[in-house]
Amino acid sequence: MTTLYNFNDLPRETVRPGVERAAFRGDHFMAVMNWLSPGMDVSPHSHTFEQVVMIVQGQVRFHVGDETFDAGPGSIIRIPPNVQHYAEPLGTEVALNLDIFAPVRADYLHLVEYQQANEPQP
Repeated sequence: MTTLYNFNDLPRETVRPGVERAAFRGDHFMAVMNWLSPGMDVSPHSHTFEQVVMIVQGQVRFHVGDETFDAGPGSIIRIPPNVQHYAEPLGTEVALNLDIFAPVRADYLHLVEYQQANEPQP
């Protein structure tokens, strides 16, 4: 079954002041849209998942291990598993950062509970 969703209409979780996220999942992946506000607290972290980051809107300085990338709309960054990383929005515009994770993150399943009402779950 196929259902149309829009990230702007999905339930959002506030991660910390200045950071919100909403998610969508398939059988083998999870897409998480992040709204990053200028001046937010950064949060260096790592996880066991491979992550692909796509900048949809705004400008972001992405720190991945010892490297730094200034990224704008259309930029794609691969973050290997277990590498410390974090983002910081640049300028005055809210940045939209779409993360793709494979496999589905069990710790983010609460973000996609809305899909259970509309789609069978794997």
